[in-house]
Amino acid sequence: MPSDTNANGDIFGGWVMSQMDQAGGIAGVERAQGRVVTIAVEAMTFIRPVAVGDVLCVYTQVDSVGRTSMKIHIEAWARRFQTRHREKVTDATFTFVAIDDDGKPRAVPPLMAEGQ
Repeated sequence: MPSDTNANGDIFGGWVMSQMDQAGGIAGVERAQGRVVTIAVEAMTFIRPVAVGDVLCVYTQVDSVGRTSMKIHIEAWARRFQTRHREKVTDATFTFVAIDDDGKPRAVPPLMAEGQ
């Protein structure tokens, strides 16, 4: 929406990052089977701008799982308004920690080998 844009009409990078954080949080909750919090974002580079009218598509992949944390690679792609052309606009690796009801770190189930 226009309220999420800078003076050039591009969507704020912080808004894009928040959408990526939400998608990563959903993937993290599914993987951890419970509540997670974001603790770090690695090397986020904005490749292309996102304009008003574009559709932002966000994709996640769990890269690794530690005892209480997991690294999730997240990509954001823009489907351009009217042309429907798709372009990657940014990517980053987010680290999430699984927490219990008291906000304390808890164990994440380990990744299973493919086919298990």
